[in-house]
Amino acid sequence: MYESLFSPSFNLFAELEGLQRDMQQMFGTAGMPSSIRAVARGAFPAINIASTPKSAEIYAFAPGIDPAKLEVNVDRGVLTIAGERQSDLPQESDKVLTYAAERFTGSFRRAMTLPEDVDASNVQARYRNGVLHISLPRSESAQPKRIEVK
Repeated sequence: MYESLFSPSFNLFAELEGLQRDMQQMFGTAGMPSSIRAVARGAFPAINIASTPKSAEIYAFAPGIDPAKLEVNVDRGVLTIAGERQSDLPQESDKVLTYAAERFTGSFRRAMTLPEDVDASNVQARYRNGVLHISLPRSESAQPKRIEVK
């Protein structure tokens, strides 16, 4: 009637996965961000954010975009990345049918709040091999300083 935890047919991990799926479906949390700073899966462009004592570094993964169509703005402590990716698929016609189109195309916009100690006047952005690298140096007053003891 009831399966034992020690039964060879009982898979604890599969049961826990099923329970998690049921909870996500019940409460509508499937596809939600994994942390307060993250966004739901599928947001474009995907980004990595790193921090060093001298700067904040942002890597936006946006292959297939014309750098002239990328727009990077900093305004009142908010960094915005916007642009557009054109479709490389041929136009549909009587002879051409698209069966699957999984790659994102169209306009996009991502915005993120910057740390207070970022020097917005010295932001640098470079696009190479499908990766937009934005370097945000920290202000001089925020840099760690060694104080000499006399």
